[in-house]
Amino acid sequence: MTTDRVLTDDALATTLTVDGLHPADVLAGTPVASSTELVAARGVEVGVWELTAGTVTDTEVDEVFIVLTGRGEVTFADGEVVPVAPGAVVRLRAGERTTWTITETLRKIYVLLPDTEDPPA
Repeated sequence: MTTDRVLTDDALATTLTVDGLHPADVLAGTPVASSTELVAARGVEVGVWELTAGTVTDTEVDEVFIVLTGRGEVTFADGEVVPVAPGAVVRLRAGERTTWTITETLRKIYVLLPDTEDPPA
């Protein structure tokens, strides 16, 4: 039976596609980012994203994510450091500069929100 209610029956085993990291964004190691979109509707996108061990920088979009597996930390340009581990739920705001230091391959469910807020100053 086909249903549009089940987006994936196992987010931990969902096949991902490698996303290219810009070499200038890689600060340490040889991290690989991968993802897959599960659904997009009404301006919201939900998917699975993964980053292997290493350190990368990013400019964020409006997002909420839930960590499924892995460990590390996200450092924000204002100096705040947020540990990420299974069960963590984190909010990112559009335009924020971050540094992701991943010590154990991190897999998360992400929810990209519609662009309704101004980026941080």
